[in-house]
Amino acid sequence: MQYTERQWESLDWVTLTLVACIIILVIAKYLYPKRFNEFIILPVTNKYFLVQGKNDEIGHPFNVLLFAVQVISVSLFIYLFFTLYDPVQTQTNPWLFLQICTGYVVFVIGKFCIEKIVGAVFSIDPLINGYLYQKLSYRNLLSLVFLLGNVLFFYTFPINYTIISVFVASILAFNGIALFYSYKSNGNLIYRHFFYFILYLCALEISPYILLYKVLA
Repeated sequence: MQYTERQWESLDWVTLTLVACIIILVIAKYLYPKRFNEFIILPVTNKYFLVQGKNDEIGHPFNVLLFAVQVISVSLFIYLFFTLYDPVQTQTNPWLFLQICTGYVVFVIGKFCIEKIVGAVFSIDPLINGYLYQKLSYRNLLSLVFLLGNVLFFYTFPINYTIISVFVASILAFNGIALFYSYKSNGNLIYRHFFYFILYLCALEISPYILLYKVLA
């Protein structure tokens, strides 16, 4: 009988990372139970925006906590993506996950700052602030889907190209639906500043991702 060596990769750090996400969520629910409950049912009703988000408090501690979960969950999924498409990189670079987290934070915050500057320059702060708050909230909600996906992919289902592709396509579809509802709820403001909105959409919502793809491809 011929034996073959099987490589085992320790998932201890992944487990600790996922536990950290769960702890952050528990803290958010404990400190802000009403806001958390309304946030969870966001796909069903927009009461969260009408009550908790009426002042567009992007820097609210609740949003900061959920953004931390977003950073960890999305970065962990990107790391999982690397294990499938570039396994050599994950094996030779012990700092890959931290690099992904740093890159993600820099990209998101940098894009956010530019969007705020554009809103101030064109005097469309109410439109930009409301849009950014809704977009942040929806993406924080999607990060919970990423969290669940990470648990399943790391510990339950063996990953392959088909599963990852379907999962990514589903996330993009959900994100598209969320953006559609965000645009719909701000329809009057968008109509009054339609030219600036199209300019913003092309310059800050589409171009950054195209550039990022070109850099990474």
